[in-house]
Amino acid sequence: MLHIPGYYEYCCRVNVVAGHDGLEKIPALLERVQAAKPMIVTDRGVAGAGLIDVVTAALGDKVTIGGVEDDVPQDSSLEAVQRIAEAYRANGCDALIAVGGGSVLDTAKGANIMVSEETDDLMAFSGVGKLKRRLKPLIAIPTTAGTGSETTLVAVIKDHARHQKMPFVSYFLLPDAAVLDSRMTLTLPPAITAATAMDALTHAVEAYTCLAKNPLSDANAVSAIELIARHLMAVMQQPDNRDGRLALAVAATLAGMAFSNAMVGMVHNIGHATGAVCGVPHGTCMAILLPYGLEYNQHRNGHLTAELLFHLEGPDVFAHTPSDQRAQKVIACIREMNQSLHAITQGQHARCLRETYDRDGNRAVPFERLTEIAATAKNDPAILLNPEDLDDEDYMMVLEHAWDGSPLNRADIAGFEKKY
Repeated sequence: MLHIPGYYEYCCRVNVVAGHDGLEKIPALLERVQAAKPMIVTDRGVAGAGLIDVVTAALGDKVTIGGVEDDVPQDSSLEAVQRIAEAYRANGCDALIAVGGGSVLDTAKGANIMVSEETDDLMAFSGVGKLKRRLKPLIAIPTTAGTGSETTLVAVIKDHARHQKMPFVSYFLLPDAAVLDSRMTLTLPPAITAATAMDALTHAVEAYTCLAKNPLSDANAVSAIELIARHLMAVMQQPDNRDGRLALAVAATLAGMAFSNAMVGMVHNIGHATGAVCGVPHGTCMAILLPYGLEYNQHRNGHLTAELLFHLEGPDVFAHTPSDQRAQKVIACIREMNQSLHAITQGQHARCLRETYDRDGNRAVPFERLTEIAATAKNDPAILLNPEDLDDEDYMMVLEHAWDGSPLNRADIAGFEKKY
């Protein structure tokens, strides 16, 4: 069903280049924005996997690289942004090429603010609409098919001292170009492939079911959902499937276009807080929390969730499922996806917060820290466009169920209806 609000805005002015040889188009992209000495921003995992070598080989002698900064942390940080901005200035660079996942792309966006605005105070531009002019050229090359940061107007930078993720929102943060190349995700480990794909799925689902949805973002969202449903398990079973890898990359970009315009809701709200407090990777949080967001909001937007069954399972399943059971079927389908990914990754893909672990093998989310996560979530703006409000009790109820993996029961949902 097409939902047409009385007013909406949609913008995606990123030049998307997609293909098995997309990297070879970068020299022409740089020439188009009159850049001759880009800095490459990446992380040690990407560099260690040899992907920067793939990029530089594709550039050949047509581009002079002004430096490679490969020490971006798992969660982007103020310190990393400042360090990269200083290196950019010292090396006389005139553009940025970000090669990596969401943290790398967000770090590059943050550094671009600093070098373009000639400032040492990144936080002066935190929030919505603080940027007033175009930034330096930025080309985004995602190495995970998940965040969609290559087509979003958002950057999230972590303030580790305050355990808080700071959002930056502006159309000027949209990259000049996004290059989707199947070579960039072929070496992605199974657990990261799974988590990042579920991140993209969450972007699409929340964009479709939250309050700022519109017909254009809906088209992006459902296309992303269909591509993920069709290709994720095939890629998990056959990691060198280049067509499937490219399809997932395109899905992540489409989902990024959707949520960059329609925004997200409580899944990202609680996920941001969980990542900030306990350091759980964002994609893992999204995979775990997505069913709970749909359950919690079901009495407000269950009809929208129900529509997604067509795109997840196809027309036959949709037609043969009673209309009042379709939303629950979607939620069950997502839980089944998590269960299958858990099995394929031999337990590395977490199904609940209790199954998340840090690098030392300790439980990443101790039960006693749920109250801290709930308190942090209350200050995260992603909740603003969620179809339903949450108070302290609601946050704790959702987190406790997500911690042990139990679904929200019918009594809980009835309580929501009575309460609100």
